Amino acid sequence: VKTRFLGKKTPGISKYSPKILEKVERANIQSMSSFFGCDFWNAYEFSFLNSSNQPVLETLEIIIPMTSLNTVESKSLKLYLASFYNKKFSNIQNALKLIEKDLYKLVKTKVSVTKVKKHPVPPKSLLVNNKKNLIPKNKIIRFEGFRSICPVTNQPDWANIYIHSSDDQIDAKKLNRLLKSYREHGDFHETCIESIFLLLLDDFKLSNVTIFGRFLRRGGIDINPLRSTQSKLLFSNFRDLSQ
Repeated sequence: VKTRFLGKKTPGISKYSPKILEKVERANIQSMSSFFGCDFWNAYEFSFLNSSNQPVLETLEIIIPMTSLNTVESKSLKLYLASFYNKKFSNIQNALKLIEKDLYKLVKTKVSVTKVKKHPVPPKSLLVNNKKNLIPKNKIIRFEGFRSICPVTNQPDWANIYIHSSDDQIDAKKLNRLLKSYREHGDFHETCIESIFLLLLDDFKLSNVTIFGRFLRRGGIDINPLRSTQSKLLFSNFRDLSQ
């Protein structure tokens, strides 16, 4: 994967720079076409100037549908958001609308950008690490310490993985083995979660399943892919303590 900024030294940016945004083509558009989901991006370092010329620092939630042709390369998004620091807005809504407009041009799908006031708490879940039994259906299970490798920088990405199946039991021992097998796997967050999702359907024979990867932030941004067989998504954009 070739990118302009990820893993490279970048120059300082002193003014609003939408052209710095870089697209990444989705890897599994065809195989995921009959399913549902989105990517929750939390950007913790967004600043601009208000009408009094005073700096404002906010956290943003960016929701990109999984059906978009492209997503955004994370380092370019960090640099793009950083370029707002000296741009003046009469209110934050004007800034959010501009970000939505710029991201729409990049990913070719409507994107939601909102100010985060408070993240929901994580749902009650059953820790599946080291369990070897069958997990009853309709239980939210959690695997802690998921690790994969960024395919560009070769640096580790960490996450807690949440899984729910309303119709079928899940073999905990087999699931642990699957999730631990990604520890040296090189792929972006979204591709890893989609790969696991498809394996849960094909190898585990689950008919109704939702998976949510809560990844730790890098560069002030965390990316949290959610994939499901159901159009009504089970999870909100909650925040784990480790995030």
